[in-house]
Amino acid sequence: MTEVETSGTGKRVLLAKPRGYCAGVDRAVQTVEEALKLYGAPIYVRKQIVHNKHVVRTLEAQGAIFVEENEEVPEGATVIFSAHGVAPEVYEQAKARSLKAIDATCPLVTKVHQEAKRFAAEDYDILLIGHEGHEEVIGTAGEAPAHIQLVDGPDDADKITVRDPNKVVWLSQTTLSVDETLETVARLKQRLPLLQSPPSDDICYATSNRQHVVKEIAPDCDVVIVVGSRNSSNSVRLVEVALDAGARAGHLVDFAHEIDDAWLAGAGTVGVTSGASVPDELVQQVLVHLAERGFTDVEEITTANERLTFSLPQELKRDMKAAAAARR
Repeated sequence: MTEVETSGTGKRVLLAKPRGYCAGVDRAVQTVEEALKLYGAPIYVRKQIVHNKHVVRTLEAQGAIFVEENEEVPEGATVIFSAHGVAPEVYEQAKARSLKAIDATCPLVTKVHQEAKRFAAEDYDILLIGHEGHEEVIGTAGEAPAHIQLVDGPDDADKITVRDPNKVVWLSQTTLSVDETLETVARLKQRLPLLQSPPSDDICYATSNRQHVVKEIAPDCDVVIVVGSRNSSNSVRLVEVALDAGARAGHLVDFAHEIDDAWLAGAGTVGVTSGASVPDELVQQVLVHLAERGFTDVEEITTANERLTFSLPQELKRDMKAAAAARR
């Protein structure tokens, strides 16, 4: 547990680090920004590029048009696929409409897609741990629908049937609660002792790191405020993790003005963090909001330093290079 000094005011903020943007989100947002610069507006984006209201609104203001499906994109236009990944049929639909598709899928999600394809090719039953209806789960399941069954939490483990208990593997959505996923795997292994694990951890480093630091600060917090959108799986999980780890209360907000003063009544310590798709300016606005209410002592608690970056999609890099060469 991190030792924290309390200042004389008696009101403090424990600010979690790491928080906010992960490498996959940074890459996806940058992909839309660079595409707008290179090709000009409008640029179409299938689904929300990342699950954050502020990011989507900002990109819309720059000329991005968010659609639900490829059918809404004019033939021959440019479409960007979101960070959450898509099923193979989405690529086929784009091809049929002569769309210029740029894939902004997070490389860590792509890794899970590759695992699904490999195990399906070897005729395994694949148990995909994740939340029903989440875009990432839909995309991964679409790689091998005949082989994949969804396991939505520990209680779902008892409903699973497999063809051969000797040939079964689990994979997972990248943004789950680490503890709940381990609990689900443990339940599955009670029924399927030979269940294999993915070759490397599917829950992404950023999700794990953000949950770890929240576990560190939560026992000292009267309330933990998580900045993030309600459709952001990793942000929702952070509230759950904070409560499980001992925070007296936890709340998810998109913006500082959503914080209810009643949450702060009687509180001495407020924890602050943000989901992996949240720009840090929103966290800074929350800190200003809290400072105006007496929470001026801010201590950043760091449990990991993240340095990972991902390069932009190949299709975009190629066009950017060609445009740069043409200007010379």
